[in-house]
Amino acid sequence: MFDLIGRKDPPPITHPGFFYGFLGVTLAWQIAFIFIGADPVRFRPLMIPSVFEKTGFAVPAMILVSQGRMHPSDLLFAGADCLLGILFVISYLKMPASLSASR
Repeated sequence: MFDLIGRKDPPPITHPGFFYGFLGVTLAWQIAFIFIGADPVRFRPLMIPSVFEKTGFAVPAMILVSQGRMHPSDLLFAGADCLLGILFVISYLKMPASLSASR
């Protein structure tokens, strides 16, 4: 995948640490999302940084596409992240702050 990105969307990646660092952080957040989904009341506070994780790509991608610095096809991924960020906000607001509050 490292080399494929450079061929499909030049220039090639010249700083592999950024690529693999991004991959590691992304994987860690996917695991955090599984924890949140398994027990949303307990992990409700993690929904706040989850919104930032989702908007951290969506907003810059939309700006970069509007500036012509990213491919418009990348908006598909940005839109998905934006939708998930909105769903995290809705979930956070609807979720009780604790188990005792939900009874």
